[in-house]
Amino acid sequence: MRLNDLDERIVHALAEDARRSYADIGAIIGLSAPAVKRRVDRLRAEGAITGFTVRVDPAALGWETEGFIEIYCSRNTSPEAIKNGLARYPEIASASTVTGEADAIVQVFAADMRHFEQVLERIAGEPYVERTKSVLVLSPLLRRYSSGTPG
Repeated sequence: MRLNDLDERIVHALAEDARRSYADIGAIIGLSAPAVKRRVDRLRAEGAITGFTVRVDPAALGWETEGFIEIYCSRNTSPEAIKNGLARYPEIASASTVTGEADAIVQVFAADMRHFEQVLERIAGEPYVERTKSVLVLSPLLRRYSSGTPG
């Protein structure tokens, strides 16, 4: 499904603030609140909008250390096997297969440096992992939570 311009603008408004009212969104994009609601309901029914959530600053939860771990896997390791192996780590915020030398990259939040090291050691100990390479985030410069081009 491809979003039209109005639907895309609605999605971007919700991505900025999922608690924004339909009337507020309508005022931004030039539709009535009932028209916005109908479109949001349709987008949910069609699966374009998969849910609404809250974004929490990881530091507020005590997760003050952020890093990325590149994972280099043994041959014939499927993306599904990597996903299943990483799913049990609550410290992993995201995981993706990637191009280049690494097979996957994961974003990790940890309480402190020692906690990050423990997570890194556990991931490196997974049976399909041959080696890892990690970097720590000093300062996040830009984070975007919506998809597509800005509305």
